[in-house]
Amino acid sequence: MIVVAAIVLMLLVKAFVVQVYRIPSSSMEDTLLTGDRVLVNKLVYHFRGIDRGDIVVFSGEGSWGSTTGAPDPAPPRNPALRVLDDVLADIGVYSTQTYYIKRVIGLPGDHVMCCENGKVTVNGVPLDETSYLFPGASPSEEQFSIVVPPGRLWVMGDNRAISDDSRGHMFSGFPDKGTIPESEVAGRAFLIIWPPSQFGDLPIPATFQQAALHAGAAGAAVLQVGGMTASAVAAIPAAPGAGALALLGIPVLARRRRRADRRADRHRHRRDRRADR
Repeated sequence: MIVVAAIVLMLLVKAFVVQVYRIPSSSMEDTLLTGDRVLVNKLVYHFRGIDRGDIVVFSGEGSWGSTTGAPDPAPPRNPALRVLDDVLADIGVYSTQTYYIKRVIGLPGDHVMCCENGKVTVNGVPLDETSYLFPGASPSEEQFSIVVPPGRLWVMGDNRAISDDSRGHMFSGFPDKGTIPESEVAGRAFLIIWPPSQFGDLPIPATFQQAALHAGAAGAAVLQVGGMTASAVAAIPAAPGAGALALLGIPVLARRRRRADRRADRHRHRRDRRADR
């Protein structure tokens, strides 16, 4: 019973809380190296919106399809097999879909362009990307200018010279100008756990904290959180059970949210009492 309970708990954690992914390519270097294992938080976007600078895992469904550009295989026609397929995908055992990992640069409604004085700009604000771009890499060898459609995200790899990201898909004529759907975001990569030499968190770079970027736009809302693997081009789920390490960090988010709610309630109560007086 203990073994069964442990397995069930592990599968629930992988399906709804956190999962480990292996990075198989170099399109996110030097932030993520080939062979790195990262933890992806599947719960975070229930507490906040997607932010510029987040490294996200997302499905190719509704955007890029598979790594060859072909659509992912259609789900089984048999309803029972379709449910089984969805369950296996949610717990990270099997999936017919292709998943990717990239950095969010533009949210819905943002005007993203390159290059102005050699930099990518978001709503006219230049980004200083030296902290995360591959050493010596330019922000983009291709010129582009796009207003991100509603419900979509503009994403780019940190190794811009080889990353097949929103730019390449836009120039290849993919729908919605190479952007990806918010609803297909599975979660946020927040910690490198392997190898030990790479261990560390994945914070949002300081350039995305500029006040001018936040003057008129909040984080994008996620409509659905689910999915399984990622890629730097496409990423691969790591061994079962490793994702449980991240459980230590999850309750902190919930406690902070509850504390904030209680403080807001006390503030409203005091304000109402003063109004009655």
